[in-house]
Amino acid sequence: MQPVSIVATVLNEIQDIGRMVPTLLAQVPPAAEVIVVDGGSSDGTWEWLAAAQAANAGRATRLVAIRDETCSLKYSLGPVSRGRNVAIAAAQSQIIACADAGCTYAPGWLANLTGPLVAGQTRYALGGTCLDPASHTIWDVASAPFFSIKLAPNEPTKSCTARSMAFTTELWRQIGGFPEEVLVGEDTLFDLEARRRARPYFAPNAKALYRPQNSFRSATHQMARYAISDGQAGVRWSRMFRNAARCLAEIIVLALLPVTWIPFLAILALELWYAYRRDWRYLPRFGFKAILARFAFSVAVPWVVAVNQIRGRFSSERLTNKQNA
Repeated sequence: MQPVSIVATVLNEIQDIGRMVPTLLAQVPPAAEVIVVDGGSSDGTWEWLAAAQAANAGRATRLVAIRDETCSLKYSLGPVSRGRNVAIAAAQSQIIACADAGCTYAPGWLANLTGPLVAGQTRYALGGTCLDPASHTIWDVASAPFFSIKLAPNEPTKSCTARSMAFTTELWRQIGGFPEEVLVGEDTLFDLEARRRARPYFAPNAKALYRPQNSFRSATHQMARYAISDGQAGVRWSRMFRNAARCLAEIIVLALLPVTWIPFLAILALELWYAYRRDWRYLPRFGFKAILARFAFSVAVPWVVAVNQIRGRFSSERLTNKQNA
């Protein structure tokens, strides 16, 4: 048994809870405990968790289900962060691994992610995310690199997503926990603080298998939410300026078309590079439609990011999510 507690927080995740939890309980070697905080689900998620906890009694990994209705937007600006903090506060281990609804985990995920923490070599580790090969849409493939999602499990990653993240409780306390004042991007803010205190270990073969099931609309909507959150938090401005520069360049190129095609061809080559530079070796296996969709999404990204991050900077409007609707 590994001296590690796995934590996750859920709200109205009945479609995903039955896939995630069994894979966390099946880690080899097993975790000491899996703690899942439910923020007040009304779709059967809590009933599933309570039944699973009873059925799991006496097994190697202890399943702990906690219902805390303050971990919802009705009571907290950052219910996901609050759910994680509640779970970590209840943990018996000094090493924490974060998992996320919508993901599943290979049996060796936990050992690969937390091995250096157990050995005392680091206080912070990141595993990243891979698109679930068993279930994905064209737009999942198209948008993957812009959400730091890999197309192959062996691709190197420096992703800071809490879908696969581990740290010591000491580091968590020093940071002050996950920030409960934001709804999305909380793992990015936690990561910024963690890297100021500890050098992260990027764990190979420790990716969460993610199935976002996106359409073009839902993927761009999620990108916009992240950008708004960045604007409200006042972070990642260099990313916004890079994307704004791409937008300006495209406008100038279109204005010059009656005069010359050379700038247009140059910007087209640049956009092709942006679209395919990260995973060009893996993308063809998903088909020609996915290749075209990737280019379309890549061209949309700078506009979505630049416009919405500026919008977030001057907006105090609270973000919502479908679970709290």
